[in-house]
Amino acid sequence: MIPTRLNLALVAGSTSGCAALLWGASHAERAWQIALCAVAFSFLNNTVFSLTHEAVHGVLHPDPTLNRWLGRWTSAFFPTGFGLQRALHLGHHRRNRSAVERFDYIGPDESAVMKVVQWYGLLLGFFWVLSPITNAALAIAPGWLERAANRLAAQTSGPAMMEGVEEADRRLLRWESAGMFAVQGLLFWALDGSWTGWATCYGAFALNWCSLQYADHAWSPLDVKEGAWNLRVSPPVQWLFLNYHLHLVHHRHPKLPWIHLPEHVRPDDPRPSFLAIYARMWLGPRRLP
Repeated sequence: MIPTRLNLALVAGSTSGCAALLWGASHAERAWQIALCAVAFSFLNNTVFSLTHEAVHGVLHPDPTLNRWLGRWTSAFFPTGFGLQRALHLGHHRRNRSAVERFDYIGPDESAVMKVVQWYGLLLGFFWVLSPITNAALAIAPGWLERAANRLAAQTSGPAMMEGVEEADRRLLRWESAGMFAVQGLLFWALDGSWTGWATCYGAFALNWCSLQYADHAWSPLDVKEGAWNLRVSPPVQWLFLNYHLHLVHHRHPKLPWIHLPEHVRPDDPRPSFLAIYARMWLGPRRLP
């Protein structure tokens, strides 16, 4: 059962909190104050992202129309267009641990240099940077975006990701991406934002968000459903991320609301530490066994 009232409260509270932190970082007078707001934002905006993730799977709100509008609102804080995020993420569930999403291993016919660049680009937050760039290209020049993705090497997963986008309503995707930029612009104006405060908050979020985006898959079984981990983290972090670290359960049951994920962890499931996996990731990708 979808925890509708709780989800609505979380959407209101987390997005309001993120707006307050963006305001705080923009108006702080000292560097440590900006840094404090940025660190807090990096965690709270992951709550917002987790709510977007629920909307992507249709389990943020039982009403499909409200689910999509709530997803559009939370997506704007990432920032990304909801339809684009949905197309890419549902495609990830189909491609998980396949050759085009096996970033942790270097195959015999793959470029080690390209894999290393991808890997450390992810760890350093550059994977997040692709989101606003992709949304801008989709809103302004969708044809260029498709050609650029198809020119990429197969091991970047660019062409595979575009398959999901091609199946979606392209006009709707463009409007949603444009709407996201409008929301960001309105927030910046309403909060009297500063470029320093905004960039510091989103830079911290990019590092925090990217730290998890492959830690929950790195060196897991090469299986579309079983290729993920139920990572161990502290209870406050698990709550802030809305059980997102229980990623193996999510891949087994994609339509299961976040609040029910802990009930479906199997006693024999491996429970590696997030910090242990994350530390190992800095050693780089490995040769495919």
